[in-house]
Amino acid sequence: MKLSTTYQENEKMLAKYANEGVAGGENTSPPFRWEDAPEGTKSFALSIVDHHPIAQEFIHWLVINIPSSASSVEEGASGDGMPAGSKELSTTYGTPEYGGPRPPAGTGDHPYETTIYALNVEELDLAEDSTIDEFLEAIEGKVLAKASLTGMFAQ
Repeated sequence: MKLSTTYQENEKMLAKYANEGVAGGENTSPPFRWEDAPEGTKSFALSIVDHHPIAQEFIHWLVINIPSSASSVEEGASGDGMPAGSKELSTTYGTPEYGGPRPPAGTGDHPYETTIYALNVEELDLAEDSTIDEFLEAIEGKVLAKASLTGMFAQ
């Protein structure tokens, strides 16, 4: 599988994707496109995690139950623009929607890894406030393929 967006691997993310309160931040969810999903894919799941040591695996977006007919999530889709049937789970910010980067000033570049998972099930039964560990446990043994892309951001 291949994942793409407006930035390339390890390139800086646009400021508009950053959280409000960050210079230029609009908390707009980035667009993502994927291709070459394997045969047997019944749904997709998506995650964005900040792997910087200070961030301690901060979750910026978790989405499950994206239908297999989808091959993208459009810019600004978080909320009411998601593919039909998709379910957004709570982020570390505590809300079930995209939460853009807001790294502490002076901590350097943070790596925001987006991963799209092709799953062999149509639906995952997770509560909106599920943790990343519960998400990872729910997809265990169901991942047919995955693709990741890391964007960088600092203030």
